[in-house]
Amino acid sequence: MKLVVCPLLLSLLLPAAAGAVSPEATVPVPQTLDEAQQQRRRAEAMREQAERDYKAEQDRCYSKFLVSDCLEQAKKRRTAAIIESRALDQPARDFELTARRHEVDEKEGQRRAEQSQREAEQLQSSERHRAEQAEKAAARERKLADKQRQAAEGRQKAAAEQARRQARLDERARDDAERAARKAAREGGKPAAGAGS
Repeated sequence: MKLVVCPLLLSLLLPAAAGAVSPEATVPVPQTLDEAQQQRRRAEAMREQAERDYKAEQDRCYSKFLVSDCLEQAKKRRTAAIIESRALDQPARDFELTARRHEVDEKEGQRRAEQSQREAEQLQSSERHRAEQAEKAAARERKLADKQRQAAEGRQKAAAEQARRQARLDERARDDAERAARKAAREGGKPAAGAGS
């Protein structure tokens, strides 16, 4: 007899379950974040209303004769309302989560693009800096070479000037020696002329 009762019960329950419309089938899927937020607010309001209704029904049930049955029915209505609110909340939550992930992916992509741009700018800046430093080093080398050339020219001029001075001194010394020799020759000739007179 047990085998007969179970299939009988199943045959009674299956049409009722098959005829029931699932809450997910009628729940709208939000298309924007605003819609998702509004849908979540509606779901929250439904939950709060279900809790308020449940509290009110509990109070009414205690004034009835069949308290347990009344409380059980109130609990079932509350559960059904909460399930309906969850069914309304879940697609909105999923949409928000997807939107947040998409936003994070966009920010990450933008960060990567900015990072590669920043790296390219840093590379250009470092190449520019190296070129500037190389140009400065070359300018320093040119300036140093100029100074060395000028110093060499100065030394050559000084050596040439020294040689001219020395040549003049040597010429003056020769002139002085010749004069002294002529003077000596004249003076040497005068006493002889004076001795002969």
